[in-house]
Amino acid sequence: MTTIDNNNDPAPNPHATAEQVEAALKDTKLAQVLYHDWEAETYDEKWSISFDERCIDYARGRLDLILPDVDLPYGRAMELGCGTGFFLLNLMQSGVAEKGSVTDLSPGMVKVALRNAENLGLDVDGRVADAESIPYDDDTFDLVVGHAVLHHIPDVEKSLREVLRVLKPGGRFVFAGEPSTYGDFYARWMSRATWWATTNITKFGPLKSWRRPQEELDESSRAAALEAVVDIHTFSPEDLERLASSAGAVDVRSSSEELAAAMLGWPVRTFEAAVPPEKLSWGWARFAFGGWKRMTWLDDNVLRKIVPPEFFYNVLITGVKPEK
Repeated sequence: MTTIDNNNDPAPNPHATAEQVEAALKDTKLAQVLYHDWEAETYDEKWSISFDERCIDYARGRLDLILPDVDLPYGRAMELGCGTGFFLLNLMQSGVAEKGSVTDLSPGMVKVALRNAENLGLDVDGRVADAESIPYDDDTFDLVVGHAVLHHIPDVEKSLREVLRVLKPGGRFVFAGEPSTYGDFYARWMSRATWWATTNITKFGPLKSWRRPQEELDESSRAAALEAVVDIHTFSPEDLERLASSAGAVDVRSSSEELAAAMLGWPVRTFEAAVPPEKLSWGWARFAFGGWKRMTWLDDNVLRKIVPPEFFYNVLITGVKPEK
């Protein structure tokens, strides 16, 4: 069963005009809605999101990394800033939770997440929601999760207080995929360099067939302008531990992951966004995923032992609501 609480929620806006982008540059939350509504229908393709074994294993791996000995399943779980439901729906498929709720500031993302849940046969409801004012009662959830969401929220500590409010006593939150300060620097640098190189090299000779139409490149540039506005924060593991503790959580712990994997992944994703999708064969997909897996092995088995955690790209944080 999949349901949505409309509550006069605004309709998704699938494309942002240049005027809307200009307005959003001065309004972070408007930018969040415009950018994520714009991306909603193509987000899974853009980020190679799926709801099969590959992404089920990835989502579950994030939970197992920071909670290796947790008792499962949780009863009811919520995803904050759900996007298309990638994290919660794949966790539910792996047996982490029996029922779910998806929330996002973007109506378009909630719509797609609920459609994905329905296609998977999962028991999920959804609401359009501001992470700083979550529209659920106190003590509702056993687990709250999120992936790459905290860095979009203006007041992270206020949001974590809301997360603790809607958790049952003893309930836990897990947030993964948050950009580290060092990781965000090198990821953006490599992405910009890859975009510049790809869009300029494909102007010439036989490589012109690898160039997307200019109107698509312009639209991507407008989306990138919004992305620069919606990505508000970067963190160190210590930053997130401090924010979680200040919000009132106990049993707070952090971890980090992806260094070599990020240095491969960001240029790969940017290249994919800059060329026509029909140019990328199954062989390319195998290369990209296989390369990411090899770099992840290098991160987990070698670099994690010698590189400080703050230099990895993704930060994870977990904490528990105190018992009454």
